Amino acid sequence: MAEDQRAAGLQIQTVSSRRPNGTPIQTGRDPLAAYGESLEQILDVTGWKAGVDLDEVYARTQSEVADAVAQADRTRQAIRERLFPAIRARQRDLPCAGVYQMTPDQVASVHRHVLFNGGVEASDGTMRVFESLPLTITQIGVALVSYKGNQGTYSHRLYRRDLREKGLDPAEEALALLENRQRHSSDTDEAGSSSTLFRRGIMAYAERLLLLKKSTAPWRIGHGNPVAYELITGAGHVDLMLRPAIDVLQELLLNHQRVIYVVSDPADRVLRTIADTLNPLEFAIIEDMSEQLFRITGTEENPRLAHYSAKDAKVAREFAREVGHAMVVGVYRASRAAPGQVFYAHRDHAHEAAAIVMADSVLQDFRGFPMLIDLADMICAATFDAATFTASIQTAFAHAGAPGRYLDERATRRR
Repeated sequence: MAEDQRAAGLQIQTVSSRRPNGTPIQTGRDPLAAYGESLEQILDVTGWKAGVDLDEVYARTQSEVADAVAQADRTRQAIRERLFPAIRARQRDLPCAGVYQMTPDQVASVHRHVLFNGGVEASDGTMRVFESLPLTITQIGVALVSYKGNQGTYSHRLYRRDLREKGLDPAEEALALLENRQRHSSDTDEAGSSSTLFRRGIMAYAERLLLLKKSTAPWRIGHGNPVAYELITGAGHVDLMLRPAIDVLQELLLNHQRVIYVVSDPADRVLRTIADTLNPLEFAIIEDMSEQLFRITGTEENPRLAHYSAKDAKVAREFAREVGHAMVVGVYRASRAAPGQVFYAHRDHAHEAAAIVMADSVLQDFRGFPMLIDLADMICAATFDAATFTASIQTAFAHAGAPGRYLDERATRRR
């Protein structure tokens, strides 16, 4: 165990489970089976109600929720008995894999020795966008916080214009402007418009770079997937963004190592299901990130993303292989009232990371989510609030003689 884990007095015990005999559960393949109605019934609008019958809606909703919760409770123990022993068995090259139970005393020890003495600092960012025909302004703000009272906020504004060339003939300028806007209107990819992906990539990069360069705490907590999709794909500009992003991620995840990332809304329903079956103060280390990253970068045998050049594809896959092996995926549950959460950590510090993020999440019994991340988010919202951002831009447009000319329709709608 690392020194700070010993200081916290952590001697976490593996949860023991037995594997009962029985046949695998068979699931239906009809995509509409989960709705309890046929497609014909759903599309037959003659059977739809006029308006909303609140009594019927409330009764049906109450019944469906009760049935769903009861079914989750019925399957919970079966999942624990069948799946939990397999987590460690199938990950023979991942010694930290398995399901573990913490105690309240261990949580209190982490509070005293790690969290409340400033041993952990969290980062979170926010982005405000003002889009208008002549100009799009993006403000990116990032906050760093710790329980010792240290905090810092950092921001940058991006000003995007379709055309920045000067000295053109007015007719040439108009044609160039129309061509640029036509290209921008059709420039989309699977993650949305390239400009949106680029903005998200800049924010993800800034969050991780500031956590690496500006934080002085031994442990750092971030929000989301550590290897954000925008970064591993180059944020729509692979030739420009991929290598700087990889450099920062390697330094943060592989060299610093004492990093924890927690996901707000994980898309993987299997991970969410495992997290939901955990008891309070339990955590599980499931697998490493290799498969997850190779689904994005592809492999030499199965290249998936055509927008990588051959050279960039090699760089991305080598990074996926190195970081994917080093970083693990885990789940935890802080309290009985809270949902389970998904987190990422370095394999050499996975148990310490789980203990820290569990202790921080216990401070919010109902949410069961790290309070430091929420604190960073609140500081971002207060420092970089939307009203101040929008007002400063609207004032600038007014000074330019166009107070309402480029406002979005929703901005002038009466409520």
